[in-house]
Amino acid sequence: MTIGAPPGRRPYHVNGKVALITGAAQGIGRELANILHARGASVALVDIDGEGIAAAAAALGSRALPLAADVADREAMRRVITETVDHFGCLNLVVANAGVVPRPATLRTIDGRDFDRVIDINLTGVFNTVRPAIDHIVTARGHVVVVSSCAAFAPGMAGAPYMISKAGVEQLGRALRVELSPFGATAGVAYFGIVDTAMTHDTLDGDELGRALDELLPWPLSRRITAAQAAHAVADGIEQRAPRTIAPAKGWNAYALLRGAVNVVLDTRLTRDPRVHDLVRAVEARVRP
Repeated sequence: MTIGAPPGRRPYHVNGKVALITGAAQGIGRELANILHARGASVALVDIDGEGIAAAAAALGSRALPLAADVADREAMRRVITETVDHFGCLNLVVANAGVVPRPATLRTIDGRDFDRVIDINLTGVFNTVRPAIDHIVTARGHVVVVSSCAAFAPGMAGAPYMISKAGVEQLGRALRVELSPFGATAGVAYFGIVDTAMTHDTLDGDELGRALDELLPWPLSRRITAAQAAHAVADGIEQRAPRTIAPAKGWNAYALLRGAVNVVLDTRLTRDPRVHDLVRAVEARVRP
């Protein structure tokens, strides 16, 4: 039985809570670990980069536990959850943040192994992270954040596996929020536009085709935010038990609300845009000269 206001309407202060964050060796995950730790949480940092999370945990000092694991490895993630609870005594908060992007390719030319890798990490990896933690989250009446992307709203030409995975994460988060509600626990979905991280630089800045993709986005959708800004948005959303967090809000918020209508128009325009046609041909020529 719930006493007082429903959990989704009460502030959720992280001070004294235990949080687990995947993809915590760099970028948004590392920034979020720093913020939650500064706000009084104990943090389990999970990443495939063992040296990276060891350094991140050492920089935080006390109340930080580094755990090296691949989110695509289901058994490894079960062990990570167990080790976190054994070390801290409970688990209140999970942020499934780990993700990768593929090299630009069309669905006709992408290697199946590259497609599988993106889905295994970005989507199945979220399930692998969340599933073994759910009983602990229910016990603690805690909160889960799954990191989707504003890419879930957009057409995925030359990057479909990423958009597909993030759309799947959105649905996972929405279902999870409803399924946790009878037990006083909550879940939210985080959406980001373009975040200025190493992954972004490798995808959009360090590659001619990536730059061409970037140029197709109009302002303000092309606006970039820092990893720290994205992490602050998530941290503030956690403390509100927010069902969704979008950053940057300008532009993307309107798109999210109106996407049913916008996407009908956008898809039609993109299929007729000669710049898009040239881009698709260039992407395919890279694989099929």
